[in-house]
Amino acid sequence: MSGTVGFSDAPLAEAEKTDLRRFCGYPAIGAAASGEGSWRFFTAYGSFEWRMNNLSVSELVQTRQYLSQIYPLETALLNVSAGLDTAEAAVWRRNPDEMRERAALFAMWRRRLCGFLGVPAGPDLGDVSRVVI
Repeated sequence: MSGTVGFSDAPLAEAEKTDLRRFCGYPAIGAAASGEGSWRFFTAYGSFEWRMNNLSVSELVQTRQYLSQIYPLETALLNVSAGLDTAEAAVWRRNPDEMRERAALFAMWRRRLCGFLGVPAGPDLGDVSRVVI
């Protein structure tokens, strides 16, 4: 993905890590000082945490580029609800597939972020057609 010039190469802020977890489909981890967090270091969660804390300079810039692409997609998805109550008004007609199309685009970019970071999609971004018993 080009156009990464201008993004910070500083270590990720805690808010950015929270957004990365959220966008990659992982749950909140809580405060590390709680003593309940050690389990995550033996799973994909731990791998994800390690990657976020050890990205190279160019990977930090690229990660922020992904975030800059995903934030407006999330906002656009939230704004779709403003037109759900109107099917047609004058020359404007609501796209009945807009919510599904925006959700698919949002999910695609989230999956691309997971692929770039080398982590499996988290439970929130998993395959919805698959049921694990």
